Amino acid sequence: RPVRAPADGSSVRTSRRPSGPAAPRSSRPPPRHRHRADDPDVEAVPLNRFRKVAARRLTESKQNAPHFYLNREVDAEALVAFRKTVNEALAPAKVSVNDLVVKACATALREHPAVNVSYTEESLLFHKRVHVGVAVAVEDGLVVPVVRDADRKSVSEIGRETRELAGRARDGKLSANDMSGGTFSVSNLGMFGVDSFSAVINPPEAAILAVGAVRDEPVVRDGQVVPGKRMAVTLSVDHRACDGATAAAFLARLAELLENPLLIVA
Repeated sequence: RPVRAPADGSSVRTSRRPSGPAAPRSSRPPPRHRHRADDPDVEAVPLNRFRKVAARRLTESKQNAPHFYLNREVDAEALVAFRKTVNEALAPAKVSVNDLVVKACATALREHPAVNVSYTEESLLFHKRVHVGVAVAVEDGLVVPVVRDADRKSVSEIGRETRELAGRARDGKLSANDMSGGTFSVSNLGMFGVDSFSAVINPPEAAILAVGAVRDEPVVRDGQVVPGKRMAVTLSVDHRACDGATAAAFLARLAELLENPLLIVA
């Protein structure tokens, strides 16, 4: 029935109940267990300076640099054979597959300067020299000492310098200068049996090459299935500094150098 207003003009309050059932209360998920430094089941190990710097730089890289990735399978048959020939000629000195990869990267960077760059808010910095960082695992983290002017050095020089830098890295004797000024980096996990992976760009560089293990696989040559060797490489690129076609042309040339290693030393 309609409610009539009182004769004196005063208002009348009405109340209505909801016609449907009451909405259920939202249920919150149970709080997640958070590990604390004072937890008796946890050992807190303070971060050393290498891990602190790496954490800061890699976080900056993933947050600020839009990564894209190019993958390629390389025929490593000639590369492995070439390394064996070089080591027989240089004995007792040795060069590694990674030394050849570093030299090939340096050669390809010299031919493709648009990858040897750094991005800034105002401009692209084209580096006139080729300095290749080589990722080295140490007990307390990861460091990237730099082989300077790698395009101008022989494979054996790169091998000696890389071993010397890696030794100083494991002894904690690298200086800040040893780890600065790189224009490109190489990270190789092949010695750990890793087939392929994607690496995080080391800022302010524009790209990094991730190198997997050399694998024995059946391949097709001249219509016949024969034993062969394959190696996966992945190029991580800062899309602010390089576009896909530029990076793909660099990677194609790098694969050509690795599959024809005489071109590396020519």
